[in-house]
Amino acid sequence: MKTSVNTTVFATVRTALRNVMHWKPMMPLPRRGGSAALALLPLTERVPAMAAPCRMHPAVYAIEAAVIDWARRTGLRADPGVGFHRMAGRAFAEFDAAAAALFAQWLTWLFHLDDELDEGSCQPDIFQGMLEGAARHPLEAAFADLWRVTSARMSDRWRARFALGLRRQHDACRTEADNRASGRMPTLEEYPALRRGTVGPYVYDLVEPCLRVEVPVWVHEGEPWQQLVNACSDVTAWCNDVASRPKERGDVHNFVVLAMRQLGLGEREATAWVLDRIAGRCQDMRQAARRLPLDDLEPKTARDVSKVACAYLAAPRAHLDWLLESKRYA
Repeated sequence: MKTSVNTTVFATVRTALRNVMHWKPMMPLPRRGGSAALALLPLTERVPAMAAPCRMHPAVYAIEAAVIDWARRTGLRADPGVGFHRMAGRAFAEFDAAAAALFAQWLTWLFHLDDELDEGSCQPDIFQGMLEGAARHPLEAAFADLWRVTSARMSDRWRARFALGLRRQHDACRTEADNRASGRMPTLEEYPALRRGTVGPYVYDLVEPCLRVEVPVWVHEGEPWQQLVNACSDVTAWCNDVASRPKERGDVHNFVVLAMRQLGLGEREATAWVLDRIAGRCQDMRQAARRLPLDDLEPKTARDVSKVACAYLAAPRAHLDWLLESKRYA
C-alpha cells in the first residue's frame, strides 16, 4: 500500500537526483598526457551527467591520510599518485569524510586484489580464504580488517548479499583464469555479465555501510534498482577497459580488445564502439533512477535510498576524473 509522505521531502530528493543527472561544465578537465583514458573525453560531450568534473571532498587530505595509515597497518601499498582517496572523495563529496575514507580503503583493497589476480601472484582460491575468515595472505588480513568495521553496521541480510557478491567475483575470476588457460575468448554477448562479476559486484553494496544506511530488500531486489546498479557497474567497468587497454598485454578480457578481434575493427573504431555502449548505459542509469519507488517509502527511508542512488549516479564522472589523473593509467 502506498504510504502517505511529506511532499517537500520528495521534492528535495528528486531535485538531488536531477542535479546529479544533469551537471553542466563548471571547471577544466584534469588531463595527463599520453593516457589511454583521454579516449573517454568524448563522453563529456555526449552524457549530461559526465559533462562536468565532480566536486572534491573538502577533507580529501584527511581521507588520503586515513587510507595510507590503514594500508601500512594492514601491509598493503598506498601510492598517493594512484589516488583512490580522490576517487572516493569525489563520489562521496556530499557526505562525511569517514564515509569517503572507508570506501577509499575498500577501493585500495579491491585494486590490489585485481592486480595480484592479473599478475598471477595469488589465485582465485583466495576468495575461499576470505569467506572462511582466513588471514594467510596480506589481502586476506586487510579484508578481515575492513570486514570487521563494515559488517558491524549492517544486517545479516546485507552480509549475506555481500558474501554472494564476493562469490560471484570468485566465479567470474575463475572463468577468466580458465579462459586464459584454454585460450578461449568470451563472446561480445557474454562479456558484459562476466565483467560485471570480475569488477566486484559487492563494491556497490559498500555504499550503504559507508553511508550508514540500508536499502530495503524489496527496493534492492526491484527491477529499477537492479538496472541502476548494473548500468553503473557496466559504465565504470567499460571505461576502465578503455583506459587500461595498453596494459592488457594481449589479454582478451577487455571490451575494446574483443571488439577489435570479433568485429574486425581498428583500435580507434573499437574504442568508439565501446563509447557508444557506455553512453547507452548512462542513459539506462538515468531512466532507472527516475523509476525508483521513492513515493512508496517513508520519508527517512526515501532520503536514505536517494543518498545511495546519488552516489551511484556520481560514480561514472568521479571514476572518469580519477582515470584521467591517476598515474595508474598514465
